Amino acid sequence: MKDLIEYIAKALVDQPDQVRVIEVEGEKTSVIELSVAKEDLGKIIGKQGRTARALRTILTAASTKLKKRSVLEIIE
Repeated sequence: MKDLIEYIAKALVDQPDQVRVIEVEGEKTSVIELSVAKEDLGKIIGKQGRTARALRTILTAASTKLKKRSVLEIIE
């Protein structure tokens, strides 16, 4: 999951070297924290949060296939 989010985020931003993805594993849920450069935050969130919602949808679909639950948090 971490690699998937990192790959998509690096494709979206202007400064891909600033993309940081941390995965925190829990018993039933894993939290994926995504942080990008301040200038690229708008590109990750998108208009009215559409890009962020799409990222979360992709993450949910991929983690459902693995029978896990994942949550995406975008860190400022």
